Formats: sequence, C-alpha cells, structure tokens
Amino acid sequence: MRVFTVDSFTDQPFKGNPAGVCLLEASATDSWMQSVAAEMRHSETAFVLGPDADGRYSLRWFTPMVEVALCGHATLAAAHVLYSTGLAENTIEFTTLSGILAVSQSEGGSIAMDFPAHSPSEITPPNGLTEALGVPVRWTGMGRTDLLAEVESSQVVRDLTPDIDALSAFDVRAVIVTAPAGPADEADYVSRFFAPRVGVPEDPVTGSAHCVLAPYWSAKLGQESLLAKQLSPRTGTMRTTVKGDRVELVGQALTIWSGELHV
Repeated sequence: MRVFTVDSFTDQPFKGNPAGVCLLEASATDSWMQSVAAEMRHSETAFVLGPDADGRYSLRWFTPMVEVALCGHATLAAAHVLYSTGLAENTIEFTTLSGILAVSQSEGGSIAMDFPAHSPSEITPPNGLTEALGVPVRWTGMGRTDLLAEVESSQVVRDLTPDIDALSAFDVRAVIVTAPAGPADEADYVSRFFAPRVGVPEDPVTGSAHCVLAPYWSAKLGQESLLAKQLSPRTGTMRTTVKGDRVELVGQALTIWSGELHV
C-alpha cells in the first residue's frame, strides 16, 4: 500500500501543513485506519479508495485520536497525490462525511477545492475564553463545529501563546483566532487554529477553518475573493472565494516522501 507525506498550502518544503495520504487497495476497518493515523502522527491522515463505478473516490480523514468530518489540507494532499502520480487528470470527486467534494487542478499546479461555507453566528464569549487565549477578544462567533474569535491585530495573532489545556475544555472541535492582515502580511486576513480536543494542539494550516473564516471576512471586507495566511510557525497561504453556500479554497502542495506500508 502506497503512503505519502505531503506539505499542503505551500510551494516550499517543510512549510504549510504536512498530511499523510494512504492509497487503499481495498476497504479498511476504522480501527486500522485510526492506528495508521496514530503511527503517521500528522494532524490528519487521508485514506483514499477508488475510483468506484461512478468515477468517485472515497476519502476519509483521521487525526491521531479521532475521525473528522472535514479536512482541507489532507484533501489537498490526497488530490495532489492522485494528480502527481497520474492516477487522476481531470476533476476529482471525493465522497466524504461532508458530502461530495470536487477538486480540480490548474495549469500552474494550484489545486482548487469546493467546500461548504459555514458563516459564523455571533455568540456571547464563553466563560474563560479571554483567559485561555491570554488576549482580549473583539468578536466571537460559532460555525458548524468551530469557535471563532477575532482579536485586535495580526501581531496579536502571531504572538499568541494560549493555554492549550484550557482551550481543550471548550465543547467545540477547535478555536480559531483571527484578525485583519497587517501591511507586512501580504494577505487580507490571518488566523491560527487550535484543536486540542481532537488531538491537534495547533494545526499549521487548516483548510476547513476557512469554511468559517472566508464567509466571515468576505462579508466584513466586502470582497468575494481574499488571500488568507495562517500564522503558525510553519505558515501557509490560500486563496478563498465565497460562492453562495460554498467556498473555493485554492492552494499548492508538494510531496516530501513516499513509501510502502507493509502491514
């Protein structure tokens, strides 16, 4: 069975977000995939099976601890593997827990992913959020599974050192911290993503977070298409375009290593 590590949302090695990709030869049990994801130790490992009679690939994502319903960087990694190995050439359709996700590749090598948009609804900041983040929060909202907190500036986002144990107490998949980009960021908005509750203290670059971030900032800035930058130590960028109840995420990826799984 072929396995890969791919850096997503970057065109430079050892930047962006590394994801595992496993090309299944047959259906696998949930426990086996969970064990492989724990062995790979990436924030997510993608398991790809297919294509089926309709030409679609099955795609599932596991953190080292749990299966997740949506993962952007591992979807990008899976598509990159299928394109770079010649297994796919045109638009790819993945059957996932979040429905059918369509992915296409441009001539320049960028990959566009069609994801659901989840506009956040404003909520009262949960008790302890400011203390857990260690900075004042200007606005708080809730997407489908993620808590969104806007802070004062991109520098605040960059310098953030939250209490990860305290963040794990919130009953959400993740806490996303965001701000408008600063002059030196070469982007429109910035973010960081903390998901200790699902075994990911901080995710370097998170595609699914932009299902919440893109509609929020597009409405706030009055632009459908924006450049997003995630300010983790590895950093990464993507272009987001809101299209009704969907959001297109465009990024690049490159394979770091590949090999064979023997068990």
